[in-house]
Amino acid sequence: MHWASLSALGVVYGDLGTSPLYTLQTVVQTMGGRFTAESALGILSLIVWTLIVTISIKYCLFVMRADNHGEGGILALMSLVGANSFARGAKIMAVMGLLGAALIYGDGVITPAISVLSALEGVNVVTLALKPYIMPIAVGILVAFFAVQQLGTAKIGVAFGPIMLLWFVVIAVLGLAGIVRYPGVWVAIDPRHAIGFLFHNGRLGFLVLGGVFLCITGGEALYADMGHFGKGPIRFSWYGIVLPALLLNYAGQTALLMQGRVFNGNPFFHLAPAIAIYPLVVLATIATIIASQAIVTGSFSMTRQAMQLGWLPGFAIRQTSDKIYGQIYAPTVNWLMMIATVAITVAFGSSDRLAGAYGTAVSTTMMLTTGLLFVAMTKVWRWPALVAAPVAGLFLIVDFGFFSANLLKIVDGGWLPLTIGALVFFIMVTWRSGVDALRASQDRASVTPDVFLKYLRDAKIPRVDGTAVFLTRTFENVPPLLIDYVKTVGALQRNVIALTVRFEETPRIRADKRGSTAHMGDGLWHVTLRFGFIEMPDLRSALSEIQAPNSNIDLDHALFFAARDVVVPNPKRSFFLRWRLPIFAFLFRNAETVVDRFYLPPDSVVEVGRQLEL
Repeated sequence: MHWASLSALGVVYGDLGTSPLYTLQTVVQTMGGRFTAESALGILSLIVWTLIVTISIKYCLFVMRADNHGEGGILALMSLVGANSFARGAKIMAVMGLLGAALIYGDGVITPAISVLSALEGVNVVTLALKPYIMPIAVGILVAFFAVQQLGTAKIGVAFGPIMLLWFVVIAVLGLAGIVRYPGVWVAIDPRHAIGFLFHNGRLGFLVLGGVFLCITGGEALYADMGHFGKGPIRFSWYGIVLPALLLNYAGQTALLMQGRVFNGNPFFHLAPAIAIYPLVVLATIATIIASQAIVTGSFSMTRQAMQLGWLPGFAIRQTSDKIYGQIYAPTVNWLMMIATVAITVAFGSSDRLAGAYGTAVSTTMMLTTGLLFVAMTKVWRWPALVAAPVAGLFLIVDFGFFSANLLKIVDGGWLPLTIGALVFFIMVTWRSGVDALRASQDRASVTPDVFLKYLRDAKIPRVDGTAVFLTRTFENVPPLLIDYVKTVGALQRNVIALTVRFEETPRIRADKRGSTAHMGDGLWHVTLRFGFIEMPDLRSALSEIQAPNSNIDLDHALFFAARDVVVPNPKRSFFLRWRLPIFAFLFRNAETVVDRFYLPPDSVVEVGRQLEL
């Protein structure tokens, strides 16, 4: 097996691969443990066709084709269709992309909790003596899991693939053992069993559909992690290993349900002989930790994308590997997720109770992804609407069915990830609106180069040796920071660069397209540095790599000036804007400094405090 395909097993398929731990357990609870042979076959048929239509066809064949220069994820898709702003014609698509991304955080704090709990609960099949200790043990594992994130997964990541390969082999063998008891279970491949189950069971069938959906939670990871492994290895792993193992295991579990008796407990662990339960619990726990690692790493990557695209304030991001670009660590995001995950684990206490909170966020994100996919089909791929509409329509029908079924879970806990997602969405929109207002204010306060140079001559401002680089959000005029500096100090360096950092809607920028330089006259230059939305900028290094605007400029000893603004309310603003302003001001005040975000030496940076009215 190619190393990339093996690695994809550990990173991409952790969540999908551990879904047999809780999917049919949730269905059993919904059905009250009572199954007929036909109802069991109907449920298995629903699972089989959900995996085929949503993962095998929608994500592997269509969604993964909508890559943004090799990168995936709903934010990358949003940028691909040109919706990274609230400009006219893009507002609805931007809302769809942002809401889908925000909801992934809601899913991210539930996945570790339900996965670890469901794995540890396997011991209940053998003895109930340990039941009171399962939740505390799960909390201990989760705290340790989040605590070691700062070490990075570069070293332990090489073990993820082989462990998950072992996991898929084991669940496939367990499934075969169950199928031997009832070989007729394979007739569930006929979709009429799924349709018949939904048609004859009414509301109960609809409730079961919410449980069936859990078999594809983690499907977004195929798309989000595409940039790390490529389409080929991800598709190979799915069709060659993951899908067959999942189908075998779900079929084996279903065979147990077809015995015609009341079924209690988790059918996954009932597949194994009693002597193998404890080793299976250990393997399942390790597999769920790997699954949790995938969603947490994905959250770190999505945070970086949202920062670079201008939807979140600057968070501290650390590169934990000098070889693997995707190995990053976001301390703030990590600890917030840990607090939320532990609180959820304690509050719900068991995986069956937590299942009610799981699925609402993922189903909403999948539906929003389909909407953006349709735009990509028509706008990027240039498909005729008559071709794109039926394809996207089929996916939308399936997505809407699961979305509607999961809405019934809102009272049982589905409100939790939706609330988290709504909060993150509000923060994203508030941040972007504040930054746009700030940029507009700075543009109004800027002046043209001719006006500024005339002021230098008229005021007889002395020019001193040295190079000064002023970071600014303006793209053409002389920034207010530079104007205020000259008025305050009464002097100006001989070489001055007004530097604008611009994050593009593509993942990476080629070195020869990195920067552009414009001479504004008399030792004054404007430089624009461009970075992709997954890149981590090093300004000094990037400046040295582009063509120097002047051979006399010494970038090694340049002094960088950046604003450290305090935002205060403008009484003329509307009530709504004034109400959101304290939130933006808090985010702005606590955002990462330019020293950390742009890898600038602290002794070469001067931060100038200002008070700005918005």
